[in-house]
Amino acid sequence: MSPSSRDPAAAVVAVRVGPQDVDDLRAFLTACDLTVAGLEDASTRLWAVRDATGAVVGSAGYETGPDGRHALLRSVAVGPALRGSGRGAALAAVAMRAAAEEGARRAWLFSRRSGPFWQRLGFAAADRRELAAVLAGTSQVELFRATGQLEREVAWSRPLPPVPVGGAHARIGPDGA
Repeated sequence: MSPSSRDPAAAVVAVRVGPQDVDDLRAFLTACDLTVAGLEDASTRLWAVRDATGAVVGSAGYETGPDGRHALLRSVAVGPALRGSGRGAALAAVAMRAAAEEGARRAWLFSRRSGPFWQRLGFAAADRRELAAVLAGTSQVELFRATGQLEREVAWSRPLPPVPVGGAHARIGPDGA
């Protein structure tokens, strides 16, 4: 079994988003109807896939809570051409692996539309108030509290496995492959 078949993140070449990429990522996430608040925050880690023309066609990221043991996955999306290709799952794996490498032991997220996708990745429905408590201070949680959106959200959670020593590193390439 190859490393990429064991670890979806190993099959994805992920490029970390820098300040020069935030406007392109914001446009992509807006088109995907996802939250764009906090993209510039130092505590938000983001990756993007660009196609051959340089357009963002996929993304993933996370924020960590105050204790570092909890990560809020966010901005996980692929454009229409990549849907159903496994790239969304691979991007989610990149973010989860990076969060685990940073010390997070549990991943959380908000999703009202994509529950079956997240369930296939091992997530189970969770208490949104618990999510808001362990991830207090993250830009997405604070935005949802301030706007009242928190009460309409559906929370999901799963444990993050320990990171194997000497595991493969992931990068996202310009062609989205």
